[in-house]
Amino acid sequence: MTSQLGKVGVLYGGKSAERPVSLQSGQGVYEALRSKGVDAHLFDTGEQGLAQLEAQQFDRVFIALHGRYGEDGCMQGILEYLGIPYTGPSVMSSAIAMDKIMTKRILLEKGIPTPRYAVAYTQDDLYKAAETLGFPMIVKAPHEGSTLGLKKILTKSDIPEAFTLIKTYDSELLAEQFIVGRELTVAVLGKGEDARALPIIEIIAPDGNYDFNNKYIANDTRYECPANLSPELTAKIQQYCVQAYKAVGCEGWSRVDVMLDAKQQPWILEINTSPGMTSHSLVPMAAKATGMAYADLCVYLLEQASTKV
Repeated sequence: MTSQLGKVGVLYGGKSAERPVSLQSGQGVYEALRSKGVDAHLFDTGEQGLAQLEAQQFDRVFIALHGRYGEDGCMQGILEYLGIPYTGPSVMSSAIAMDKIMTKRILLEKGIPTPRYAVAYTQDDLYKAAETLGFPMIVKAPHEGSTLGLKKILTKSDIPEAFTLIKTYDSELLAEQFIVGRELTVAVLGKGEDARALPIIEIIAPDGNYDFNNKYIANDTRYECPANLSPELTAKIQQYCVQAYKAVGCEGWSRVDVMLDAKQQPWILEINTSPGMTSHSLVPMAAKATGMAYADLCVYLLEQASTKV
């Protein structure tokens, strides 16, 4: 019974560079929950303060925030303090997954394949990273999402421009080995031993460039769900994704991004703990492939809401 879920806040908007995407996600979730009879209310954390959040007396909240201050443990910590059950992973898991460098350290410690990397603070660091990783090389802002603050470096001459761009997002840069291959993503639902992977999605973007425009605006990107993979390879990739999800301590839901190279070796790139819920988003697409409609997915995730401390 959705009435047992009480008064529900859909936290959206926020203050990060991903605010426009979050506004779309939150609106979609809000409309879906209302269609199921849930007493849902939109709450823009970028325009309304913490006193207003407490005053709303929500019984639980659906976090539809992306990026800093919403996906990185900050909002999760506030909700723990206020005693409001929330969707998705805990404070710690959210903070770890939002930090791509820390995530890679944990993946490597667990023996989960992830591309080689280097941390850079200066332009000289990037030149040194290129000597180790080779070209092409990917440089990322490790605390951003939605491909914001990401640049593919083809030659040494590309480094100054990339460094200047990404420094506007982060003081710390992640330089990563570029994996040539198929781009995949895997949604994982549940907690602990009950965690399960949804069907794998293959992302086929124009010229292999799955940037912000091709993610959220244009309609040129193709998606195959389930991806055209052998049952054995599908199981292997899903197993790695569930392992990564559990290694970081995720629960509720998350989405794991993967590259599959020409030798059929999967490489885990990162974990998104508050994935998009827009019309272009991938977790609803994967859920639909199992027979779960968008609104049913929203209700399911809301039902898993909890405080974790």
